[in-house]
Amino acid sequence: MFELKQKDSTYHFNLKASNGQVILSSEVYNTKAAAKNGIESVKKNAREEARYERKTAKNGKFHFNLKATNGQIIGSSQMYASESGMNNGIESVMKNAPGAETKEVE
Repeated sequence: MFELKQKDSTYHFNLKASNGQVILSSEVYNTKAAAKNGIESVKKNAREEARYERKTAKNGKFHFNLKATNGQIIGSSQMYASESGMNNGIESVMKNAPGAETKEVE
């Protein structure tokens, strides 16, 4: 499920797995419409393996970015202790994002 949140005058969203864990977080958007477009972009790009940028942080942890066709980052993962954990996160986004519902939360 996508959770769309407003903070002050900005918006962002998280994609959550069925267990409630956040598997992808968005950038900050200035309008609700832009955030909703971001969600649609995640849904559209999630199944494309080539859209995932796998990264290793300086501390040795793993994370990934999901990019749109124009190369812009539309979502980023949490940090994972292992590369396999990161790959499981990518699989979860690929599987869950395309059909996920959007819920607006306070």
